[in-house]
Amino acid sequence: MEILGTTLRICVDDLDASVAFYERLTGGPALRFERGGVRVAAVGCFLLMSGPEPELEVLRKVSATIAVADVDAAHEALTAVGAKVLAGPVPTPVGRNLIAVHPDGSVFEYADRRAG
Repeated sequence: MEILGTTLRICVDDLDASVAFYERLTGGPALRFERGGVRVAAVGCFLLMSGPEPELEVLRKVSATIAVADVDAAHEALTAVGAKVLAGPVPTPVGRNLIAVHPDGSVFEYADRRAG
């Protein structure tokens, strides 16, 4: 599995105010989308999320998003070393992802930018 980088996940009350801050901080524009009633903005290495508390409660359990070259390869590597895949691979607005829990209990999202 090729790991390309990590995105920090941040739940916020005011997405627009937070986006403005992180755009100034990173010097780059936000990519915005909505998924399952949650508004999302990706700004540099930050993934900002705002929405109904029950949805955010679930999202807070995921420590980080790990960018990989191929989610299928990540799935294979994770299960080979004892991780449990909780969901996915499934399509996302920008590629595919899966959610996995590591043997130590840490939960991570693995995402690629492949259509499919």
